[in-house]
Amino acid sequence: MSTATSRPARATPNTNFPVEWCRSQFPALVREIDAQTVVYLDGPAGSQVPRRVVDAIGDYLIEMNANHGGLFASSRESDAMLETAHEAVADLLGTTSPESTVFGANMTSLTFAFSRSLARSWQPGDEVIVSRLDHDANVTPWVLAARDAGATVKYVDFRHADCTLDLDQLKALLSPKTRLVAVGCASNCVGTVNPVREIARLAHDAGAQVFLDAVHYAPHGLIDVAAWDCDYLACSAYKFFGPHVGILWGRPEVMTSLTPYKVRPSSDTLPERWMTGTQNHEGIAGVLAAIEYLADLGRQIAPESVDRRAALTAAFAEITTYERQLCGQLIAGLGDLPSVRTWGITDPQQFDQRVPTLAITHRKLPPAELADYLGLRGIFAWHGNFYALQVTESLGLEPSGLVRLGLLHYNTATEVERLLAALRELE
Repeated sequence: MSTATSRPARATPNTNFPVEWCRSQFPALVREIDAQTVVYLDGPAGSQVPRRVVDAIGDYLIEMNANHGGLFASSRESDAMLETAHEAVADLLGTTSPESTVFGANMTSLTFAFSRSLARSWQPGDEVIVSRLDHDANVTPWVLAARDAGATVKYVDFRHADCTLDLDQLKALLSPKTRLVAVGCASNCVGTVNPVREIARLAHDAGAQVFLDAVHYAPHGLIDVAAWDCDYLACSAYKFFGPHVGILWGRPEVMTSLTPYKVRPSSDTLPERWMTGTQNHEGIAGVLAAIEYLADLGRQIAPESVDRRAALTAAFAEITTYERQLCGQLIAGLGDLPSVRTWGITDPQQFDQRVPTLAITHRKLPPAELADYLGLRGIFAWHGNFYALQVTESLGLEPSGLVRLGLLHYNTATEVERLLAALRELE
Protein backbone atom coordinates (compact mmCIF):
# COMPACT_ATOMS: atom_id res chain seq x y z
CA MET A 1 0.00 0.00 0.00
CA SER A 2 1.35 3.42 -0.85
CA THR A 3 0.41 6.96 -0.01
CA ALA A 4 0.78 10.19 -1.93
CA THR A 5 4.34 10.59 -0.61
CA SER A 6 5.55 7.87 -2.97
CA ARG A 7 7.42 9.28 -5.96
CA PRO A 8 8.59 6.47 -8.27
CA ALA A 9 10.81 7.55 -11.13
CA ARG A 10 8.93 8.14 -14.37
CA ALA A 11 9.59 5.59 -17.09
CA THR A 12 10.89 6.33 -20.55
CA PRO A 13 8.52 4.91 -23.19
CA ASN A 14 9.77 1.92 -25.17
CA THR A 15 9.76 3.29 -28.70
CA ASN A 16 10.68 -0.13 -30.11
CA PHE A 17 7.43 -1.76 -29.10
CA PRO A 18 5.02 -1.86 -32.09
CA VAL A 19 2.05 -0.49 -30.18
CA GLU A 20 0.45 1.11 -33.24
CA TRP A 21 0.62 -2.20 -35.11
CA CYS A 22 -1.01 -3.84 -32.09
CA ARG A 23 -3.75 -1.22 -31.87
CA SER A 24 -4.50 -1.56 -35.57
CA GLN A 25 -5.45 -5.19 -34.92
CA PHE A 26 -8.22 -4.31 -32.42
CA PRO A 27 -11.35 -2.80 -34.00
CA ALA A 28 -12.85 -1.81 -30.63
CA LEU A 29 -10.04 0.65 -29.97
CA VAL A 30 -11.50 3.22 -32.36
CA ARG A 31 -14.70 3.64 -30.35
CA GLU A 32 -15.42 7.20 -29.24
CA ILE A 33 -17.47 8.84 -26.50
CA ASP A 34 -18.08 12.57 -26.82
CA ALA A 35 -15.54 12.77 -29.67
CA GLN A 36 -12.82 11.17 -27.53
CA THR A 37 -11.39 7.72 -28.17
CA VAL A 38 -12.24 5.28 -25.39
CA VAL A 39 -9.46 4.31 -22.99
CA TYR A 40 -9.94 0.64 -22.14
CA LEU A 41 -8.63 0.00 -18.63
CA ASP A 42 -11.16 -2.77 -18.01
CA GLY A 43 -8.94 -5.52 -19.45
CA PRO A 44 -8.59 -7.48 -16.19
CA ALA A 45 -12.27 -8.41 -16.52
CA GLY A 46 -11.87 -9.23 -20.22
CA SER A 47 -9.60 -7.83 -22.91
CA GLN A 48 -10.59 -6.53 -26.31
CA VAL A 49 -10.04 -8.89 -29.25
CA PRO A 50 -8.19 -8.60 -32.56
CA ARG A 51 -10.18 -8.59 -35.79
CA ARG A 52 -8.79 -12.02 -36.65
CA VAL A 53 -10.51 -13.50 -33.58
CA VAL A 54 -13.87 -12.14 -34.72
CA ASP A 55 -13.22 -13.45 -38.23
CA ALA A 56 -12.15 -16.89 -37.00
CA ILE A 57 -15.37 -17.32 -35.05
CA GLY A 58 -17.51 -16.27 -38.00
CA ASP A 59 -15.53 -18.32 -40.49
CA TYR A 60 -15.89 -21.42 -38.33
CA LEU A 61 -19.66 -21.04 -38.17
CA ILE A 62 -19.88 -20.59 -41.92
CA GLU A 63 -17.32 -23.09 -43.16
CA MET A 64 -16.99 -25.97 -40.68
CA ASN A 65 -19.80 -25.80 -38.13
CA ALA A 66 -20.07 -29.47 -37.14
CA ASN A 67 -19.82 -31.74 -34.15
CA HIS A 68 -16.82 -33.85 -33.26
CA GLY A 69 -16.02 -37.15 -34.92
CA GLY A 70 -18.14 -37.13 -38.07
CA LEU A 71 -17.08 -38.91 -41.27
CA PHE A 72 -17.76 -35.94 -43.51
CA ALA A 73 -15.89 -32.84 -44.61
CA SER A 74 -17.07 -30.17 -42.19
CA SER A 75 -16.60 -32.40 -39.15
CA ARG A 76 -13.13 -33.48 -40.28
CA GLU A 77 -12.20 -29.83 -40.86
CA SER A 78 -13.56 -28.90 -37.43
CA ASP A 79 -11.58 -31.69 -35.78
CA ALA A 80 -8.40 -30.58 -37.56
CA MET A 81 -8.93 -27.05 -36.24
CA LEU A 82 -9.47 -28.39 -32.71
CA GLU A 83 -6.26 -30.41 -32.90
CA THR A 84 -4.35 -27.32 -34.04
CA ALA A 85 -5.91 -25.29 -31.22
CA HIS A 86 -4.73 -27.80 -28.61
CA GLU A 87 -1.23 -27.54 -30.10
CA ALA A 88 -1.36 -23.75 -29.98
CA VAL A 89 -2.45 -23.77 -26.34
CA ALA A 90 0.37 -26.18 -25.55
CA ASP A 91 2.79 -23.69 -27.08
CA LEU A 92 1.24 -20.88 -25.05
CA LEU A 93 1.56 -22.84 -21.80
CA GLY A 94 5.01 -24.25 -22.46
CA THR A 95 4.15 -27.95 -22.59
CA THR A 96 4.96 -30.62 -25.15
CA SER A 97 1.70 -32.44 -24.36
CA PRO A 98 -1.17 -30.83 -26.30
CA GLU A 99 -3.39 -33.78 -25.37
CA SER A 100 -3.36 -32.61 -21.74
CA THR A 101 -4.75 -29.16 -22.61
CA VAL A 102 -8.48 -29.08 -21.92
CA PHE A 103 -11.13 -26.60 -23.05
CA GLY A 104 -14.24 -25.67 -21.10
CA ALA A 105 -16.73 -22.92 -20.40
CA ASN A 106 -14.34 -20.87 -18.24
CA MET A 107 -11.65 -21.28 -15.62
CA THR A 108 -14.19 -21.27 -12.78
CA SER A 109 -16.32 -24.08 -14.21
CA LEU A 110 -13.27 -26.16 -15.10
CA THR A 111 -11.81 -25.74 -11.62
CA PHE A 112 -15.05 -26.68 -9.87
CA ALA A 113 -15.34 -29.83 -12.00
CA PHE A 114 -11.69 -30.74 -11.63
CA SER A 115 -11.69 -30.15 -7.86
CA ARG A 116 -14.37 -32.80 -7.41
CA SER A 117 -12.25 -35.39 -9.20
CA LEU A 118 -9.03 -34.49 -7.44
CA ALA A 119 -10.69 -34.45 -4.02
CA ARG A 120 -11.64 -38.11 -4.42
CA SER A 121 -8.01 -38.86 -3.52
CA TRP A 122 -8.25 -36.88 -0.26
CA GLN A 123 -9.41 -38.10 3.12
CA PRO A 124 -10.08 -36.74 6.63
CA GLY A 125 -6.90 -35.33 8.10
CA ASP A 126 -5.52 -34.18 4.76
CA GLU A 127 -4.85 -30.47 4.28
CA VAL A 128 -5.32 -28.02 1.41
CA ILE A 129 -3.67 -24.60 1.28
CA VAL A 130 -5.25 -21.63 -0.49
CA SER A 131 -4.33 -17.94 -0.62
CA ARG A 132 -6.09 -14.81 0.60
CA LEU A 133 -4.59 -12.97 -2.39
CA ASP A 134 -6.50 -15.01 -4.96
CA HIS A 135 -9.61 -14.69 -7.08
CA ASP A 136 -12.33 -16.75 -5.40
CA ALA A 137 -12.36 -19.17 -8.35
CA ASN A 138 -9.09 -20.56 -6.98
CA VAL A 139 -10.36 -20.62 -3.39
CA THR A 140 -13.97 -21.74 -3.06
CA PRO A 141 -13.72 -24.81 -5.37
CA TRP A 142 -10.99 -26.17 -3.12
CA VAL A 143 -12.74 -25.16 0.10
CA LEU A 144 -15.89 -27.01 -0.97
CA ALA A 145 -13.97 -30.03 -2.26
CA ALA A 146 -12.02 -30.22 1.00
CA ARG A 147 -15.26 -29.99 2.98
CA ASP A 148 -16.74 -32.90 1.05
CA ALA A 149 -13.60 -34.98 1.59
CA GLY A 150 -13.29 -34.09 5.26
CA ALA A 151 -9.97 -32.33 4.64
CA THR A 152 -8.80 -29.16 6.38
CA VAL A 153 -8.30 -25.84 4.57
CA LYS A 154 -5.50 -23.47 5.57
CA TYR A 155 -5.08 -19.90 4.31
CA VAL A 156 -1.85 -18.11 3.38
CA ASP A 157 -2.12 -14.40 4.18
CA PHE A 158 -0.53 -11.50 2.32
CA ARG A 159 1.38 -8.50 3.62
CA HIS A 160 -0.91 -5.49 3.64
CA ALA A 161 1.96 -3.04 3.13
CA ASP A 162 2.66 -4.17 -0.43
CA CYS A 163 0.10 -6.96 -1.04
CA THR A 164 2.73 -9.69 -1.47
CA LEU A 165 2.14 -13.26 -0.39
CA ASP A 166 3.60 -14.29 2.98
CA LEU A 167 5.94 -17.09 1.94
CA ASP A 168 7.19 -17.56 5.49
CA GLN A 169 3.66 -18.40 6.55
CA LEU A 170 3.30 -20.78 3.60
CA LYS A 171 6.43 -22.61 4.69
CA ALA A 172 5.03 -22.90 8.20
CA LEU A 173 1.69 -24.24 6.95
CA LEU A 174 3.17 -26.94 4.72
CA SER A 175 3.34 -30.39 6.26
CA PRO A 176 3.27 -34.07 5.25
CA LYS A 177 -0.53 -33.76 5.48
CA THR A 178 -0.67 -31.15 2.69
CA ARG A 179 -2.21 -32.53 -0.49
CA LEU A 180 -2.61 -29.38 -2.59
CA VAL A 181 -1.41 -25.79 -2.71
CA ALA A 182 -3.66 -23.57 -4.87
CA VAL A 183 -2.30 -20.14 -5.69
CA GLY A 184 -2.55 -17.50 -8.41
CA CYS A 185 0.26 -16.53 -10.73
CA ALA A 186 -0.81 -12.87 -10.46
CA SER A 187 -3.42 -11.07 -8.40
CA ASN A 188 -6.36 -9.89 -10.47
CA CYS A 189 -6.99 -7.17 -7.88
CA VAL A 190 -3.66 -5.57 -6.99
CA GLY A 191 -1.35 -7.02 -9.65
CA THR A 192 1.11 -8.91 -7.45
CA VAL A 193 3.05 -11.65 -9.27
CA ASN A 194 3.65 -14.63 -7.01
CA PRO A 195 6.93 -16.63 -7.09
CA VAL A 196 5.17 -19.73 -8.39
CA ARG A 197 8.33 -21.70 -9.15
CA GLU A 198 9.48 -21.31 -5.56
CA ILE A 199 5.99 -22.15 -4.29
CA ALA A 200 5.96 -25.32 -6.41
CA ARG A 201 9.34 -26.35 -5.03
CA LEU A 202 8.21 -25.83 -1.44
CA ALA A 203 4.97 -27.72 -2.06
CA HIS A 204 6.65 -30.64 -3.79
CA ASP A 205 9.25 -30.91 -1.04
CA ALA A 206 6.33 -31.42 1.33
CA GLY A 207 4.77 -34.02 -0.98
CA ALA A 208 1.92 -31.75 -2.16
CA GLN A 209 0.65 -30.90 -5.62
CA VAL A 210 0.28 -27.38 -7.03
CA PHE A 211 -2.66 -25.83 -8.90
CA LEU A 212 -1.95 -22.45 -10.51
CA ASP A 213 -4.52 -19.87 -11.57
CA ALA A 214 -2.91 -18.09 -14.53
CA VAL A 215 -6.03 -16.22 -15.65
CA HIS A 216 -4.72 -12.77 -14.78
CA TYR A 217 -1.09 -13.50 -15.63
CA ALA A 218 -1.75 -14.84 -19.15
CA PRO A 219 -1.97 -11.52 -21.08
CA HIS A 220 1.08 -10.08 -19.34
CA GLY A 221 3.78 -12.75 -19.19
CA LEU A 222 4.97 -16.02 -20.69
CA ILE A 223 3.44 -19.06 -19.02
CA ASP A 224 5.86 -21.96 -18.61
CA VAL A 225 4.40 -24.99 -16.87
CA ALA A 226 7.61 -26.94 -17.45
CA ALA A 227 9.89 -24.35 -15.85
CA TRP A 228 7.41 -23.61 -13.05
CA ASP A 229 7.09 -27.34 -12.34
CA CYS A 230 3.41 -27.05 -11.43
CA ASP A 231 1.00 -29.97 -11.57
CA TYR A 232 -2.06 -28.14 -12.89
CA LEU A 233 -2.79 -24.73 -14.39
CA ALA A 234 -5.92 -22.96 -15.54
CA CYS A 235 -6.56 -19.77 -17.50
CA SER A 236 -9.24 -18.14 -19.66
CA ALA A 237 -8.83 -16.97 -23.24
CA TYR A 238 -11.03 -13.90 -22.85
CA LYS A 239 -8.30 -12.39 -20.69
CA PHE A 240 -5.61 -12.86 -23.38
CA PHE A 241 -7.47 -11.36 -26.34
CA GLY A 242 -9.70 -14.30 -27.17
CA PRO A 243 -13.34 -15.28 -26.64
CA HIS A 244 -15.00 -16.71 -23.54
CA VAL A 245 -13.33 -20.13 -23.34
CA GLY A 246 -11.59 -21.68 -20.34
CA ILE A 247 -8.39 -23.75 -20.42
CA LEU A 248 -7.10 -26.37 -18.01
CA TRP A 249 -3.76 -28.15 -18.18
CA GLY A 250 -2.51 -31.01 -16.03
CA ARG A 251 0.39 -33.41 -16.08
CA PRO A 252 -0.61 -36.11 -18.60
CA GLU A 253 0.06 -39.00 -16.25
CA VAL A 254 -2.21 -37.49 -13.60
CA MET A 255 -4.93 -36.40 -16.02
CA THR A 256 -5.02 -40.00 -17.25
CA SER A 257 -5.14 -41.58 -13.79
CA LEU A 258 -7.78 -39.34 -12.20
CA THR A 259 -11.45 -40.20 -12.71
CA PRO A 260 -13.42 -37.41 -14.39
CA TYR A 261 -17.14 -36.82 -14.01
CA LYS A 262 -18.40 -37.54 -17.51
CA VAL A 263 -21.09 -39.32 -19.50
CA ARG A 264 -20.45 -42.99 -20.30
CA PRO A 265 -20.33 -42.79 -24.13
CA SER A 266 -17.68 -40.08 -24.18
CA SER A 267 -14.07 -40.98 -24.91
CA ASP A 268 -11.79 -41.96 -22.05
CA THR A 269 -8.68 -40.65 -23.80
CA LEU A 270 -7.04 -37.26 -23.35
CA PRO A 271 -8.18 -34.56 -23.74
CA GLU A 272 -11.78 -35.62 -24.41
CA ARG A 273 -12.27 -37.34 -21.03
CA TRP A 274 -12.08 -33.93 -19.31
CA MET A 275 -14.14 -31.93 -21.82
CA THR A 276 -17.76 -32.39 -20.79
CA GLY A 277 -20.26 -32.34 -23.64
CA THR A 278 -19.97 -30.57 -26.97
CA GLN A 279 -17.43 -27.80 -26.77
CA ASN A 280 -17.68 -24.19 -27.96
CA HIS A 281 -15.94 -25.00 -31.26
CA GLU A 282 -16.30 -21.52 -32.73
CA GLY A 283 -14.90 -20.09 -29.52
CA ILE A 284 -11.95 -22.47 -29.67
CA ALA A 285 -11.31 -21.26 -33.23
CA GLY A 286 -11.14 -17.78 -31.70
CA VAL A 287 -8.66 -18.99 -29.07
CA LEU A 288 -6.41 -20.29 -31.83
CA ALA A 289 -6.62 -16.92 -33.59
CA ALA A 290 -5.78 -15.05 -30.39
CA ILE A 291 -2.65 -17.14 -29.85
CA GLU A 292 -1.64 -16.63 -33.47
CA TYR A 293 -2.06 -12.88 -32.97
CA LEU A 294 0.38 -13.00 -30.06
CA ALA A 295 2.78 -15.13 -32.09
CA ASP A 296 2.59 -12.66 -34.98
CA LEU A 297 3.35 -9.86 -32.52
CA GLY A 298 6.47 -11.80 -31.59
CA ARG A 299 7.39 -12.05 -35.26
CA GLN A 300 6.99 -8.29 -35.62
CA ILE A 301 9.69 -8.00 -32.96
CA ALA A 302 11.83 -11.01 -33.91
CA PRO A 303 11.13 -11.91 -37.57
CA GLU A 304 13.32 -14.97 -37.33
CA SER A 305 10.92 -16.56 -34.81
CA VAL A 306 9.12 -18.99 -37.11
CA ASP A 307 8.45 -21.45 -34.32
CA ARG A 308 5.27 -20.49 -32.44
CA ARG A 309 6.68 -20.93 -28.94
CA ALA A 310 9.75 -18.87 -29.86
CA ALA A 311 7.51 -16.15 -31.30
CA LEU A 312 5.36 -16.13 -28.16
CA THR A 313 8.51 -15.88 -26.04
CA ALA A 314 9.63 -12.84 -28.04
CA ALA A 315 6.19 -11.25 -27.81
CA PHE A 316 5.88 -11.57 -24.05
CA ALA A 317 9.42 -10.37 -23.44
CA GLU A 318 8.52 -7.07 -25.12
CA ILE A 319 5.01 -6.94 -23.69
CA THR A 320 6.46 -7.22 -20.18
CA THR A 321 8.98 -4.45 -20.80
CA TYR A 322 6.46 -2.12 -22.41
CA GLU A 323 3.76 -2.69 -19.81
CA ARG A 324 6.24 -2.18 -16.99
CA GLN A 325 7.07 1.24 -18.39
CA LEU A 326 3.39 2.19 -18.65
CA CYS A 327 2.87 0.95 -15.11
CA GLY A 328 5.75 3.06 -13.84
CA GLN A 329 4.32 6.11 -15.57
CA LEU A 330 0.91 5.52 -13.97
CA ILE A 331 2.24 4.80 -10.49
CA ALA A 332 4.40 7.92 -10.60
CA GLY A 333 1.44 10.05 -11.68
CA LEU A 334 -0.85 8.60 -9.02
CA GLY A 335 1.80 9.33 -6.43
CA ASP A 336 1.44 13.04 -7.23
CA LEU A 337 -2.27 13.00 -6.33
CA PRO A 338 -2.92 13.53 -2.60
CA SER A 339 -6.46 12.15 -2.84
CA VAL A 340 -5.43 8.81 -4.37
CA ARG A 341 -4.12 5.77 -2.55
CA THR A 342 -2.50 2.97 -4.57
CA TRP A 343 -2.63 -0.51 -3.06
CA GLY A 344 0.16 -2.98 -3.74
CA ILE A 345 3.71 -2.68 -5.02
CA THR A 346 4.79 0.86 -5.95
CA ASP A 347 8.58 0.55 -5.60
CA PRO A 348 10.16 0.55 -9.09
CA GLN A 349 12.76 -1.92 -7.81
CA GLN A 350 9.93 -4.42 -7.33
CA PHE A 351 8.11 -3.93 -10.63
CA ASP A 352 9.23 -7.43 -11.69
CA GLN A 353 6.87 -8.64 -8.94
CA ARG A 354 3.74 -7.06 -10.41
CA VAL A 355 1.70 -6.77 -13.57
CA PRO A 356 0.26 -3.38 -14.62
CA THR A 357 -3.02 -3.83 -12.75
CA LEU A 358 -3.46 -1.10 -10.13
CA ALA A 359 -6.07 -0.87 -7.40
CA ILE A 360 -6.81 2.57 -6.01
CA THR A 361 -9.13 4.29 -3.57
CA HIS A 362 -10.00 7.98 -3.54
CA ARG A 363 -10.35 10.22 -0.50
CA LYS A 364 -13.34 12.11 -1.93
CA LEU A 365 -15.23 9.62 -4.08
CA PRO A 366 -16.25 6.02 -3.30
CA PRO A 367 -15.19 3.46 -5.92
CA ALA A 368 -18.53 3.32 -7.76
CA GLU A 369 -18.67 7.09 -8.11
CA LEU A 370 -15.07 7.28 -9.26
CA ALA A 371 -15.62 4.55 -11.87
CA ASP A 372 -18.73 6.39 -13.08
CA TYR A 373 -16.81 9.68 -13.23
CA LEU A 374 -14.14 8.06 -15.40
CA GLY A 375 -16.67 6.20 -17.54
CA LEU A 376 -18.44 9.42 -18.45
CA ARG A 377 -15.09 10.66 -19.75
CA GLY A 378 -14.56 7.60 -21.92
CA ILE A 379 -12.18 5.90 -19.49
CA PHE A 380 -13.46 2.41 -18.73
CA ALA A 381 -12.45 0.93 -15.36
CA TRP A 382 -14.02 -1.55 -12.96
CA HIS A 383 -14.97 -1.04 -9.33
CA GLY A 384 -15.74 -3.51 -6.55
CA ASN A 385 -13.85 -6.56 -5.30
CA PHE A 386 -13.44 -8.33 -8.68
CA TYR A 387 -14.18 -11.68 -6.96
CA ALA A 388 -10.94 -11.24 -4.98
CA LEU A 389 -13.09 -11.08 -1.88
CA GLN A 390 -10.35 -12.20 0.51
CA VAL A 391 -8.25 -9.21 -0.56
CA THR A 392 -10.86 -6.52 0.00
CA GLU A 393 -12.04 -8.14 3.24
CA SER A 394 -8.48 -8.35 4.56
CA LEU A 395 -7.81 -4.70 3.68
CA GLY A 396 -11.07 -3.58 5.29
CA LEU A 397 -12.46 -2.29 1.99
CA GLU A 398 -15.79 -4.09 1.86
CA PRO A 399 -18.45 -3.45 0.74
CA SER A 400 -17.29 -0.65 -1.56
CA GLY A 401 -14.05 -2.23 -2.74
CA LEU A 402 -11.60 -0.47 -5.03
CA VAL A 403 -11.22 0.97 -8.51
CA ARG A 404 -9.06 -1.21 -10.73
CA LEU A 405 -6.95 0.31 -13.51
CA GLY A 406 -5.82 -2.45 -15.84
CA LEU A 407 -3.21 -1.71 -18.48
CA LEU A 408 -2.58 -4.03 -21.41
CA HIS A 409 -0.08 -3.86 -24.26
CA TYR A 410 -2.56 -2.05 -26.50
CA ASN A 411 -2.69 0.88 -24.06
CA THR A 412 -0.45 3.90 -24.56
CA ALA A 413 1.42 6.54 -22.59
CA THR A 414 -1.03 9.11 -23.98
CA GLU A 415 -3.93 7.17 -22.47
CA VAL A 416 -2.18 7.02 -19.12
CA GLU A 417 -1.78 10.80 -19.18
CA ARG A 418 -5.42 11.23 -20.06
CA LEU A 419 -6.42 9.16 -17.05
CA LEU A 420 -4.13 11.15 -14.79
CA ALA A 421 -5.52 14.41 -16.15
CA ALA A 422 -9.05 13.27 -15.32
CA LEU A 423 -7.99 12.38 -11.77
CA ARG A 424 -6.20 15.70 -11.33
CA GLU A 425 -9.50 17.47 -11.94
CA LEU A 426 -10.75 15.94 -8.68
CA GLU A 427 -7.97 17.39 -6.54
